[in-house]
Amino acid sequence: MRARPQNEELTIVSETRVAIVTGAAGGIGEGIVRKFGEEGVAVIGTGRNAEKLKELQARLGDSVDFSYVVADVTADDAPGAIVDFTLGKHGRLNYLVNNAGSGHWAPVHATPDAMLDDVLAISMRAPFRLCREVIPHMGRGSAICTIGSTFGIMGGLDGGAYCMVKSGLTGLTQTIAAQYGEQGIRANVVAPTVVKTPMTEAAWDYPAFQLVNQGLTPFYRDCTVDDVANAVVFLCSDKGEFINGQVIAVDGGWSTTKMVNSRFRLAQ
Repeated sequence: MRARPQNEELTIVSETRVAIVTGAAGGIGEGIVRKFGEEGVAVIGTGRNAEKLKELQARLGDSVDFSYVVADVTADDAPGAIVDFTLGKHGRLNYLVNNAGSGHWAPVHATPDAMLDDVLAISMRAPFRLCREVIPHMGRGSAICTIGSTFGIMGGLDGGAYCMVKSGLTGLTQTIAAQYGEQGIRANVVAPTVVKTPMTEAAWDYPAFQLVNQGLTPFYRDCTVDDVANAVVFLCSDKGEFINGQVIAVDGGWSTTKMVNSRFRLAQ
């Protein structure tokens, strides 16, 4: 048995569906945890910050069967420790949501090796290693859902390493779908447009951001955390059982249309 990182006292729950959600204390992560809770799914959340995970557990109260593992997903022992804890507490795991990721954004010529290595470690190597760890413990009806980005579908100005890894997650997802679909294990990517969270909210004041992300979206509002969480939980549920190896854009049509919407033109 591998050594586990800081966590809570273990109990055994035998029949509840169980999801691992990385980056659980972030804006999108919390939204996914809450949506799973509404469906009666127990959640093991991970993150590097013990205090944030503890605060999340307090906010959730009794609304979600939530436990957490304090772990850096880039650490060599993290995947084993997360899965060991999950199996020790619940005796099973059904879903993995690779939500943790790096928000570094820079053009190729301005991306130093340290930034490149950080993006690769968090957003590519960690999801790969977690998938490798969970697959042997998954059976029919299980699902892996990875949070990508519309900038993994279409390259973005100054996207650099961010766009590269988000695109690479599609390849990982599709090979998992091909390899393990016969076992009833599905894999999909949810690719949201930019969502207003503490990580991104400062961008909302910039005209260039408003044009690229709001002005070119043929819809009347911005993407929300709930929009992303709803897609993730649907794809993991039995209702999404025949969806496999897909990239689902949650972007109001941004990635498939080219127009400037009226709400943006009228605001100028």
